[in-house]
Amino acid sequence: MLHFASTARLLGVLLTLFSLTMLPPAAIGFLYGESTAWVFLQAFALLLLIGGILWSSLYKARCDLQVRDGFILVVLFWLGLGIAGAAPLVLDPNLPVSFTDAVFESMSGLTTTGATVLTGLDDLPRAILWYRQQLQWLGGMGIIVLAVAILPLLGVGGMQLFKAETPGPIRDNKLTPRIAETARNLWYIYLGLTVACALAYWAAGMEAFDAVGHAFSTIAIGGFSTYDASIGHFDSVAIETVAIAFMILGGMNFALHFLVLHRATWKPYQRDEELRTYLILLVSAAVIVVGYMLWSGFATDTNDALRRGVFHVVSVATTSGFTTDAFYLWPGFLPVLLIFLSFIGACTGSTGGGMKVVRVLLLVKQGLREIKRLIHPHARIAVKVNGKEAPDRVVQAVWGFLAAYVMVFVVMMLLIMASGLDQVTSFSAVAATLNNLGPGLGEVGANYASINDFSKWVLVLAMLMGRLEIFTVLVLLSPAFWRR
Repeated sequence: MLHFASTARLLGVLLTLFSLTMLPPAAIGFLYGESTAWVFLQAFALLLLIGGILWSSLYKARCDLQVRDGFILVVLFWLGLGIAGAAPLVLDPNLPVSFTDAVFESMSGLTTTGATVLTGLDDLPRAILWYRQQLQWLGGMGIIVLAVAILPLLGVGGMQLFKAETPGPIRDNKLTPRIAETARNLWYIYLGLTVACALAYWAAGMEAFDAVGHAFSTIAIGGFSTYDASIGHFDSVAIETVAIAFMILGGMNFALHFLVLHRATWKPYQRDEELRTYLILLVSAAVIVVGYMLWSGFATDTNDALRRGVFHVVSVATTSGFTTDAFYLWPGFLPVLLIFLSFIGACTGSTGGGMKVVRVLLLVKQGLREIKRLIHPHARIAVKVNGKEAPDRVVQAVWGFLAAYVMVFVVMMLLIMASGLDQVTSFSAVAATLNNLGPGLGEVGANYASINDFSKWVLVLAMLMGRLEIFTVLVLLSPAFWRR
């Protein structure tokens, strides 16, 4: 039985809480003497009113939410906040964006995609710049809680492998108060990494405003910057090194960070097969990119190749999307290789996007198992992760996820091509948004401002589906979901 009233009441509560996020950028605006501060106060009042009405009118609708209610709430929450987050961008008379562009920018921030339709960032009010970075930071934490507390219930292959090792939000197959405990512990880790990253950026030469703003988007694996040139604006090896280190940390499973701190030992890192695969992929890709840069003569010397190659491999592979160079103009296969790295993405339970390393790992192991079965048809061959056998249901779910992923990707790419965009732009735009990467190739290499509104709405849906692991949205389209 679905509890629509209780779900709507909670949505009202969440919207009311979200309205409070308009106050920090308003304070930044007043601090710098910007009229934009009043826009954020207007947005605060509007969202507070809507959320308050929704909550108060359904105040008495209280009951325990079941798994199905959780899925509805998650989708409505992200969709609702994506639209609500557009409010200050629409209300600002000095910001020339349409409603479509505002929702695109807001959804891109909350899903930590980092695709932008805004140009001239260097000259925008600091309140707006802060708000964009803040959206990504809040969205990144929401993703972590979602990954460890809600998505395992759906059984989307790979997520449930970590149920026994995460801080236990699941019991009796329904959402429980322990999610609050999980969220609190993860907030401490997330906040700690953000503070450490901000201090490191500041020590490396950023001013305080930029250091905090970029720390928000780095730990969230978001990619928004306060400058059009992104990290390249600073032209600093020290700042790029800090970014690389914290992008790698942000792309790791936050449950592992929790276990390492909770048990005061590095062993959870050492024993995790997904983490080893993740690091091996980063190193291997960096070697290929740097080697090709040197072989083709694109890089001036080894230091130049290492600096540009390693940074962009880590940024794209973790789906951060920061840039120091127009990588979409790089020679040969390099731009396409980087886009394909985003398909793998970061680790499960991280703020990164993509299919996730553990799923790709399971797909490879399943493929190898099928080859062995051809040679030994009667042998019982297990697929193991971290030394434990993965249940067949998990492996099947991974294949199901891949099938759904490919289907969604193909449909969206064809829709965008039908709207008039070329193949390279269409392919990379869907890849960059479905994988929550941000920058693409072709017409969306620098930004998404020039593409048509229809394509932008398709890509908004791609961001949402990519962030919610596709099945979380597709399950709502199943007739069986709505049956009693």
